[in-house]
Amino acid sequence: MRGNDGGTPGSARQAKARVLVIDDDPHLLKALRITLAAHGYAVDTAVDGASALAAASRSAPDLLVLDLGLPDMDGTEVLRNLRRWSAVPVLVLSARHGSPDKVGALDAGADDYITKPFGLDELLARLRALLRRVPQAKTHPLVSSAGFTVDLLARQVLRSGQPVRLTPTEWNILEILVRNPSRLISQQQLLAEVWGPSYGKEANYLRVYMAQLRRKLEDDPGNPRHLLTEAGAGYRFVP
Repeated sequence: MRGNDGGTPGSARQAKARVLVIDDDPHLLKALRITLAAHGYAVDTAVDGASALAAASRSAPDLLVLDLGLPDMDGTEVLRNLRRWSAVPVLVLSARHGSPDKVGALDAGADDYITKPFGLDELLARLRALLRRVPQAKTHPLVSSAGFTVDLLARQVLRSGQPVRLTPTEWNILEILVRNPSRLISQQQLLAEVWGPSYGKEANYLRVYMAQLRRKLEDDPGNPRHLLTEAGAGYRFVP
């Protein structure tokens, strides 16, 4: 990151804008958090794709700054998942300079692309441009399937228009799956995120709770359409 424009935000809209910065470099993440906050932005951060999607659904940011090289999934996969339910503007910030990488990110849903190393004045200008040209209506993150709808912001599930009562653990499992549609989520990842890293081998926990979710959400729990098991590997949500 190079340079500083020495200014302050030029409008009240900028001062209120919330930015989610996603990068696995802790030094860059800290520098961007401090710098953007100093220029009037409210800043949230995430270090991987899964936590980025969770943060985007919960905090409803006005802008995303996204690195492509994340530890758990490529940034283009984050974009594709995000675009299923959100139109929030995304600025890709990446060390990848090749044209195919830029085209791939833009086709996946990015609004702009800047390469590392970058100038701070250029980054701030691009963020201001995105705020000016993209409508700022808040996205309501809904994930729908043929059988049920998950409202990630309200933390509610509807089936045939009626709310479905889920336990906190059932919700946590379902939220991870629907934030990653069609993607295989390993048993170890689910156990670690829901119960903690010391539960990585307790696959029986997942079997019990997945059975409960299917009874509540699937038309035929014994032959599920949306909450699928990949034997010995993990689980997958198919819309």
